[in-house]
Amino acid sequence: MREKVFAKNKDIVTRKITGEIFIVPVRGKLADMQRIFTLNPVAEYIWHSLDGRTSIEDIRKGIISTYEVEEKQVDSDIMDFITELLEADLIRE
Repeated sequence: MREKVFAKNKDIVTRKITGEIFIVPVRGKLADMQRIFTLNPVAEYIWHSLDGRTSIEDIRKGIISTYEVEEKQVDSDIMDFITELLEADLIRE
């Protein structure tokens, strides 16, 4: 899984409001208000790294070097967040 690369889907709006990042899926011309995501700093780092070029391993290394977190926790956090984004159809491999 670490060598996989993901990219954000095009029908997503991201906004920063009072220091928090919100992800809002847009279906047609309507925002899906039932599926809004609020991101913590690590999730925000992951989200911005999902550019279709950066591997999960590179994201993992970046988080470890940027934040004070344990490697096992990083692996779990990345996998949980990627799974949630895939299930919500917000990213693609």
